[in-house]
Amino acid sequence: MVNEYPQVMTIAGSDSDGSAGMQADMNTFLARKVYGTSILTAAVAGNSYGIHASHALPVDFIKAEFKAIADDFKILVTKTGMLTDTKTIHAVIESYQKYDFGPLIVDPVIITKHGAMLLEQEAYETVRDELIPLATVITPNFYEAQKLVESELQNEDEIIEAAKKLQAMGAKNVVIKGEHNGDSEIVKDYVLLEDGKNFWLEDEYIDTEHINGTGDTYSACIAAEFAKGASIEEAIKIAKKYTHDAIKNEIAVGHKFGPINHWV
Repeated sequence: MVNEYPQVMTIAGSDSDGSAGMQADMNTFLARKVYGTSILTAAVAGNSYGIHASHALPVDFIKAEFKAIADDFKILVTKTGMLTDTKTIHAVIESYQKYDFGPLIVDPVIITKHGAMLLEQEAYETVRDELIPLATVITPNFYEAQKLVESELQNEDEIIEAAKKLQAMGAKNVVIKGEHNGDSEIVKDYVLLEDGKNFWLEDEYIDTEHINGTGDTYSACIAAEFAKGASIEEAIKIAKKYTHDAIKNEIAVGHKFGPINHWV
């Protein structure tokens, strides 16, 4: 029957080297056996050495993408990635609320895993104040969580409090991903669910430069598993393991900061 196969959607930028952004999301969707659709927000000219140019798509085109998908597909779960600037974020919020695209997984692409700011202040505030309240799940990395709650997060108690603050901002379920700086042999993610259940997810630290797209993959896997009928808790646990395995079983692609292995 038409539209019976589980369908999901990513709202993200395109990375020309295929390691992150929309490409990482779509690779994850394929690997997790859901059909992926996409709303392109920006295009990046980059490779394993870095980003060399970028271009934000016009708002009218982004809105047209939303309408085209809504007119034809049955989207069960949506996730966001890089949203570029304030006008893009507003267009995404307006369009997401206009159509039925299911629960929203927000990967708040604000700060890199190395601590570099990606958005201007106004755009950051729009994500914080207008996008996060729509989130069924939010998946900030350690530095993004620090920025959002304005705390250094120096110990586990502070991370737990940060998750509660993110829920107070409107996100129903929170995943705060641990630091990936090699200071510890274990990477710990903290999860706080809507019903109050909370737990830590642990895996060994993998010393590799092939980590591009880990955040995209993690959130995309949550979306895929949720669309297939898993609970939020199950989807998060599956996504943690899948992403870790994709890092551990690396593939030799690119000269420097390579992609993770979505085929794992």
